[in-house]
Amino acid sequence: MFLIFFFPFVSPKAGGRGAHRVRVSAAPPTVRIVHAGLACNIEEERYSERVYTIREGETLELTCLVTGHPRPQIRWTKTAGSASDRFQDSSVFNETLRITNIQRHQGGRYYCKAENGLGSPAIKSIRVDVYYLDDPVVTVHQSIGEAKEQFYYERTVFLRCVANSNPPVRYSWRRGQEVLLQGSDKGVEIYEPFFTQGETKILKLKNLRPQDYANYSCIASVRNVCSIPDKMVSFRLSNKTASPSIKLLVDDPIVVNPGEAITLVCVTTGGEPAPSLTWVRSLGVLPDKTVLNGGTLTIPAIASEDAGTYSCIANNNVGNPAKKSTNIIVRALKKGRFWITPDPYHKDDNIQIGREVKISCQVEAVPSEELTFSWFKNGRPLRSSERMVITQTDPDVSPGTTNLDIIDLKFTDFGTYTCVASLKGGGISDISIDVNISSSTVPPNLTVPQEKSPLVAREGDTIELQCQVTGKPKPIILWSRADKEVAMPDGSMQSESYDGTLRVVNVSRDMTGTYRCQTSQYNGFNVKPREALVQLIVQYPPAVEPPFLEIRQGQGRGVTMSCRVLRAYPTRVLTYEWRLGGKLLRTGQFDVQDSTEYTVSSLARDTYGLYNCNIINEAGAGRCSFLVTGKAYAPEFYYDTYNPLWQNRPRVYSYSLQWTQMNPGAVDRILAYRLGIRQVSGARAGEVFSVTEFMLFTLLAGEFHCGFEDGNICLFTQDDTDNFDWTKQSTATRDTKYTPNTGPNADRTGSKEGFYMYIETSRPRLEGEKARLVSPVFSVAPKNPYGATNTAYCFSFYYHMYGQHIGSLNVYLRLKGQTAIENPLWSSSGNKGQHWNQARVNINPPTSFQLIFEGIRGPGIEGDIAIDDVSIVEGECMKSDQPANSKWHSHPKQGQQVISEYLYVYIDIGL
Repeated sequence: MFLIFFFPFVSPKAGGRGAHRVRVSAAPPTVRIVHAGLACNIEEERYSERVYTIREGETLELTCLVTGHPRPQIRWTKTAGSASDRFQDSSVFNETLRITNIQRHQGGRYYCKAENGLGSPAIKSIRVDVYYLDDPVVTVHQSIGEAKEQFYYERTVFLRCVANSNPPVRYSWRRGQEVLLQGSDKGVEIYEPFFTQGETKILKLKNLRPQDYANYSCIASVRNVCSIPDKMVSFRLSNKTASPSIKLLVDDPIVVNPGEAITLVCVTTGGEPAPSLTWVRSLGVLPDKTVLNGGTLTIPAIASEDAGTYSCIANNNVGNPAKKSTNIIVRALKKGRFWITPDPYHKDDNIQIGREVKISCQVEAVPSEELTFSWFKNGRPLRSSERMVITQTDPDVSPGTTNLDIIDLKFTDFGTYTCVASLKGGGISDISIDVNISSSTVPPNLTVPQEKSPLVAREGDTIELQCQVTGKPKPIILWSRADKEVAMPDGSMQSESYDGTLRVVNVSRDMTGTYRCQTSQYNGFNVKPREALVQLIVQYPPAVEPPFLEIRQGQGRGVTMSCRVLRAYPTRVLTYEWRLGGKLLRTGQFDVQDSTEYTVSSLARDTYGLYNCNIINEAGAGRCSFLVTGKAYAPEFYYDTYNPLWQNRPRVYSYSLQWTQMNPGAVDRILAYRLGIRQVSGARAGEVFSVTEFMLFTLLAGEFHCGFEDGNICLFTQDDTDNFDWTKQSTATRDTKYTPNTGPNADRTGSKEGFYMYIETSRPRLEGEKARLVSPVFSVAPKNPYGATNTAYCFSFYYHMYGQHIGSLNVYLRLKGQTAIENPLWSSSGNKGQHWNQARVNINPPTSFQLIFEGIRGPGIEGDIAIDDVSIVEGECMKSDQPANSKWHSHPKQGQQVISEYLYVYIDIGL
């Protein structure tokens, strides 16, 4: 639903000013999709769906035209999920969906959804069909097994042509310049797509004849759909045509030490035409440092992560590709560990004289079959004997392990035992592990200090969970979550500690729970693990909503603010306090509810301000803030008719307008927004020429131009916080007898009757005083409710700075809701000569905005600064840009005679 305003044209002689009071009514959204860009074909209805056809690589543009009040929010989606992963995220929320260089996977059904909270969302869809044709590929096969050395007579050969396409491709064959058709040659059969599921077309040469050795061409065609040209590929069939064969000039496997350079050489041993060679890795891609030169692959300074299977593949489109592989093994020794097993026959955890003790030693080795162990006691080599039995386990069962069994332990057996692991190939440092056996060697024990469980911490702290371990030697302690099947803070399921302490930096609330510490068999006794539990409690301040909310309401009206607790720990003691500025309004304590409210029944001047609700527990406070003001939301207009609606009756014009506001109930009355109707002198009687812009909201139509010709200077206003005002002036009426050597001698177009704005720097003005001119609010349609719009505008104006005492001219950008912040856009100082200069600046405002011109008086009276022809046009500035004459604005100084009569529309929001 939209509003239709009928404006009868009023001539100057009629006089008077028309006034209407209109109540804005709400309307649910409607939506339709229109297309732009380079479409191949648009089918409005095909099986009750709209289909938009486009060639791959072109630019897709779909525009969603919506109506409704309040202004609906728009979102584009795509079948099988959001469209945001398919194109620029900013366009998901724009009226226009734009995908540059569209690819085949981006075809599908696109939906435009509009909703404004009234009724059901409006949804329209369109199917996008992306057309493409890839280069065809011809492969050659024989009927008798795999291709041998060459193609002999009396053998059947198949030429297979494949090309990916949309729509389905059609194939044709040529031999030389001869077009081959089914039945045209008894020695040739052509398999139609019907027999090959429409994917390929196969040319069958039965019992090769001398004339069959020729150049064959496959032409793939989509019949010029989307202006896609045919594509062709050729293959030369001869009596030497053969599938590829290769060999590797390397060993398999290849065992190398880290840091060495390795070179793999692959050569072709057959194949016509000459095969191409490529290298691949079985898992993952080739290392970044790989150097490829034809069939030679070189890896300089190989590392453990470069190990794996490498394959050379040869392909010439004849028969199947040939493949040869080799495995690269990089030597490594790492992670040496030991464990002590007391006498297993007596089930005793202690070492005792006269009993048996086993010392086990384990390392990780690559390759495992090269691993060897040596044993030493107090530095002297040990050999296996009846009482000292050395064994190395089967590599296939438990690789990398050796055992030393001490039978009938004696006092003289106490000492330091060392196992040394090495690789037979050499080049890798040995790993040495010492194990002390003495009367003080005792199994481990675990305890948790009383004050360390439960451990209470606050979010963000650094904590240490402690398990005290005794025994000799002290084993590695393994930490894990006892109450959840979740990872540890470092991301692993189990963490190791050598001193029993687990240190966690920046602890978070999801780390609350019970942790298990237990002894591992490594570097200690191979006995039943000891374990203990530590409880961690992470306190965090309340999380509340809303963190900030701006509430606008008029005086005498009521407002209720509500602050809700989402989560907090601890929750048993939650208090709240409401404050206005530094004044305490109310305090209390939560019982079972999760929110608190504060109501102001009748707003007055002293009850406006920033309200804070602090919700407090032992860990801190969460805060809801409410900014309560009496300021009205800026109104925003847009039009729903995309072309003017001309009536049959003379002088009657209708236009569909909407006022939109995300919070209509909180807006004060809107007064006096000018709608100007202009008629060009010499037009036919009763003919309306054009409608001017809604001055405050021109950017919704895409552009704004102001030459300061009309009486209200385009609704620019003087800033009441400055020292003096800008003055509207034309050279014809300006008195320059006091300051003849400053200021312009004509407006920007050279007309002495044309107007401009300037600052007069004569007395009583003082150096440094400022005059500030503030533009109307330019409303940018909210294209993305979750972020800034990407719409760019070219802001340009002309300035005149002539005189020996010129100060400075500054331009600032002020955004909606940030009235205290002014962003510098442009600045210039000093004498620029007796002529007009143009300034251009690209702006990209995320919301409604204003522009501020600030003139600063210089050291003397010859310091007049002027501005003229301010324009804002959608799109970035180009170097060759010149400000275009707006169809909404006519300049009398350009010789046009304009008759204007202004109608005022009073819109009562009804508050």
